[in-house]
Amino acid sequence: MKLQTKLILVICSLLFLVIVSLGSIFYYIMTSALEDQIGTRALKVAETVASMPDIRHAFQTADPPRIIQPIAESVREKIDAEYIVVGNREGIRYSHPLPERIGHEMVGGDNGPVLEGHSIISKAVGSLGPSLRGKAPVLDDRGAVIGIVSVGFLTKDIATITTAYQSRIELISLIVLVVGLIGSVLIARNVRSSIHGLEPKEIGELYTEKQAILQTIREGIIAINRDGIITMANRYALQLLELPATAKITGRHIEDVIPNTRLYEVVRTGEAEFDHEMLIGDHDVIVNRVPIVSKKHGVTGAVSSFRSKSDLYRLAEELSQVKRFAEALRAQTHEFSNKLYVISGLIQLESYQEAVDLISKESDLHQNWVQFIMQEIPDPMIGGLLIGKFNHAQELKLKFELDHESSFADIPPAIDRNLLVTIIGNLVDNAMEAVLAGGEPASPQVKLFLTDLGDDLIIECEDRGVGISDDVGGFVFTKGFSTKAGEHRGIGLALVQHAVHKLNGYITYHRNPAGGTIFTVAIPKHPNPSVRSHIDDPGPPTTSH
Repeated sequence: MKLQTKLILVICSLLFLVIVSLGSIFYYIMTSALEDQIGTRALKVAETVASMPDIRHAFQTADPPRIIQPIAESVREKIDAEYIVVGNREGIRYSHPLPERIGHEMVGGDNGPVLEGHSIISKAVGSLGPSLRGKAPVLDDRGAVIGIVSVGFLTKDIATITTAYQSRIELISLIVLVVGLIGSVLIARNVRSSIHGLEPKEIGELYTEKQAILQTIREGIIAINRDGIITMANRYALQLLELPATAKITGRHIEDVIPNTRLYEVVRTGEAEFDHEMLIGDHDVIVNRVPIVSKKHGVTGAVSSFRSKSDLYRLAEELSQVKRFAEALRAQTHEFSNKLYVISGLIQLESYQEAVDLISKESDLHQNWVQFIMQEIPDPMIGGLLIGKFNHAQELKLKFELDHESSFADIPPAIDRNLLVTIIGNLVDNAMEAVLAGGEPASPQVKLFLTDLGDDLIIECEDRGVGISDDVGGFVFTKGFSTKAGEHRGIGLALVQHAVHKLNGYITYHRNPAGGTIFTVAIPKHPNPSVRSHIDDPGPPTTSH
């Protein structure tokens, strides 16, 4: 059964039950009140008639009915009672609406309390049928009971009055029920519209899916309402806020949780903000803020998604590594293809000795390079990177030299190898680009020196390129800044600086006396964990000329 139909049935059933219950209670109260009113009216009339001097004196005459009957009928007609019967202590009637019944005994059997001097209201079956009657004693001058006055209204006449009221109650109840039916249809349609025509099962499934999606997204997500109260926060947001996974921040104001947020400003202005940098605790994050807009009610809240810059840099570095590996494979394939062509030509020319010498030379060069790296730089990630750069340099007709004094074996396990690959790879790429940017230098060379002696890891990359001019020296580590033409520039050195600061090290550069630039990176083997680098504003790098 659809939700709309179910709502209509539930609302109408409840409304019907309430209307019937209230109508029955009201009918009962009204009937009881009417009977009490008529009974009290009958009693008052009976007491009034019983206290009339003419009625009392008539009991002393020889023919009481002659005096009492006209008085009783006159009063009965005025109050529209069914009957007024006056009788003596023996219950013999002195008045009756039907004159032929005068002189006969009163019926009903309820005269006992009246003969004792009490006025009563009773229901009994009289000579005219069931009736509601009020009875009062007639007293003489000494207070003795000498007669009885009975004023009655037939039950069927009372039922006629209550039936008229009952019809009105039923009519009103029917009108209310019809109005309620119309209202229930409108409510059901409004509810259906508010939930976009979805059924409860579909809503439950969407909620479950939403929770699963929010918890699997590797971005912090926080939503607030128009008052700035947090309505939702996923697990990654709690992680960036350095809160337990079981912490509950919903219901709190956003500025109590993140004091420097601009999310509440987005609610007030209704303008989205994208790719803004901010500091949340100890995390530098990239934030997007988007208002939640309702067609009818305007801005009803806002959603913020944020991710650590470290994650973004790591992603960029992974993409950069893939690119470097692809370029290394391409360079190696190209280089070896050329060598194979030369060897093939020498064999065809029957220059077998020259072919053997070339193979031996290339084999010895490659083996010596690989053996040196395996011995002095045993880390497979760094070693693989250097071999790839060596092959790439050969394709570019550059000389890539690893200083023979290099040693990079004593790397503490706590130092992230991915960050070291980022630093070395980007420095070498930047150096090669700087050499190529200088046209065709006499000595197109890139030299790398690695050492693990002492308390620091030292990385020194030297190129014979165009160098860095004084007017741009303070911007070389700025993301997006580059002296080279083309798109997607100005990222390498920014990644290097970020990785260096993550490792609590520092980076400097100075001019190479032979031309070009020398970059030097120092990374402590055992950094102080309490010292945190300020990545957003590290200050300009030191330079020497």
